[in-house]
Amino acid sequence: MVVSQQRLFGTNGVRFIPGVTHDLDFVIRLSEAIGTYFGTGEVILGMDGRKSSLSIANAAVSGLMSAGRDVAEAGLVPTPALQYAAKSSSRGGVMVTASHNPPEYNGLKVCGPDGVEVPRLDEQRIEKIFFEGSQTKADWKSVGVARQEASVVRNYVTGILSRVNVKMIAERKFTVVMDLGNGAQCVAAPYLVEALGCKVVTLNSVVDGDFPGRGPEPVQTNLKDLALAVKSVGADLGVAYDGDGDRALFCDEEGRVLWGDQSGCLIADYLLEKTPDATVVTSVSSSQAIEILAKKRNAKVIRTRVGSVDVSRTILERKATFGFEENGGCIYPPHVAVRDGGMATALMLECLAAKGVAFSRAFSFSVSAFYQAKTKMQVDRKKVDAVMKAVEKQAKGRVERVDGIKVWTDERSWVLVRPSGTEPLVRIFAESDGQDKADALLKKFSKVVKTASI
Repeated sequence: MVVSQQRLFGTNGVRFIPGVTHDLDFVIRLSEAIGTYFGTGEVILGMDGRKSSLSIANAAVSGLMSAGRDVAEAGLVPTPALQYAAKSSSRGGVMVTASHNPPEYNGLKVCGPDGVEVPRLDEQRIEKIFFEGSQTKADWKSVGVARQEASVVRNYVTGILSRVNVKMIAERKFTVVMDLGNGAQCVAAPYLVEALGCKVVTLNSVVDGDFPGRGPEPVQTNLKDLALAVKSVGADLGVAYDGDGDRALFCDEEGRVLWGDQSGCLIADYLLEKTPDATVVTSVSSSQAIEILAKKRNAKVIRTRVGSVDVSRTILERKATFGFEENGGCIYPPHVAVRDGGMATALMLECLAAKGVAFSRAFSFSVSAFYQAKTKMQVDRKKVDAVMKAVEKQAKGRVERVDGIKVWTDERSWVLVRPSGTEPLVRIFAESDGQDKADALLKKFSKVVKTASI
């Protein structure tokens, strides 16, 4: 096993605050390490719409070329579009993005020739190259060259359309409200949904790295405008994306915003009905509703650590049919085994078209009712160990340690406490068969985290 003295990669890529925690020299050296890791061939590079993305992308291109790699520059694209391009051409990829992090953040995500983020062991290999300073340094005649690649978004949309029943969706003539969140899906998702024969109403549809509309992370509390718009125009559903477009949250026709694992369960049920005895992969933070649903469909559920890298890699290893996360990530391997807000939207539209009923009815018929409560708390990284020890002391009942500490207080109630891998936060998830019970669990363990972090 490769071991590095320090870690750069978190739950999903390398993230930092440009000009504060790391500068462009860091980006160049890290990109040289990534180029050294890839060895030979061309690397495709894209970026999201953050204020710092262009400067970081330019630095990353320089680093990759310095290591002797040729670079295809895709420009502003959603992360899953970049990953689809990497898979389609069997080459590695680098995405400049900080996903849902606050506007001041940015980062680099590295994917392999299968389009999926590189495995954890390969992250450590890149880190080892970086910290040892063993990057390849090309001489003047072997330095890489860069070219523009303008077809990424077009090919991405075409690829999604090839995976769903376009005719069946178009016949329903859906009206869809799309909250693009001033993020990267502005350049792709509306065109995809229009190509599916839907009427599109957009919110926050101009790319802006300040994310002025409602911030880069779609959560129930900041999607009130989406819910209001859906009801106001009489839409069939609403959808909201995060900053780089790999996650999607959905809103039914009544203005109810679903958690990501709730909508993931609905899509999973639709796919498993067509593919019995299949496998679904999700993380430990997702709803227990998937186990109930899978039992009905004679399917198997595999739980992983939190993080799309772990879910995606497990999907490939176990040849799973589908995967999802509670944050709105849906992973459909026939397209590309990464979370993809555009693919999730197309699958949801096909699911609703096939069921032939309103979104709210489709959900209530398919997914068992559980209630959730979630929060995140600022915690100094030096205090994380003390926080987790305090949580451990309060754990009474069955305890799982796949990722963080998950405590089952009864057969239908659990709480998960885990440190974030991308920010100085501790995230707390609770679920039960009653909202009051879920809220009480969240309140109890939030108090434990707060007290231990002082």
